[in-house]
Amino acid sequence: MSIVNSIKEKNVFLNVKAGSKREFLSDLAQRAANVCKVDALSLFDTIMERENLGSTGFGGGTAIPHGRFVELNEPYVFFARAAYPVEFDAADGKPVDIAFLLISPENAGADHLTALAVLSRILKSESDCDKLRKMSTAAEIAALLSEL
Repeated sequence: MSIVNSIKEKNVFLNVKAGSKREFLSDLAQRAANVCKVDALSLFDTIMERENLGSTGFGGGTAIPHGRFVELNEPYVFFARAAYPVEFDAADGKPVDIAFLLISPENAGADHLTALAVLSRILKSESDCDKLRKMSTAAEIAALLSEL
């Protein structure tokens, strides 16, 4: 089973309001930390450390912020949709409105890369992205992701 198939409603964040990439990632870190039961500031620092290496803006209005976090025992994937597109320094210059946040345990090398590949495949599909943008509830999004 793919890690994406395990996304539950509580891992779907809709209508994220942020005026910048930093605010967007901070909000995601806070929400994810509540689900994972870890320190939000430490999680944010981990995500930003990776982001500072280069934007995780994937193109087409999508992003995959990610990182390896020492306090985790298992990987987590979250889906987020912004209330309005956020400038993200993406390669294509387009602002981001949908993102997957992937956080994995420190020692999850191959599993982390495999999960990134799966998320990339989803975000490369314009039709899947269109569906994710149009769905109105976390339940609908979680159900769609369980099919991909």
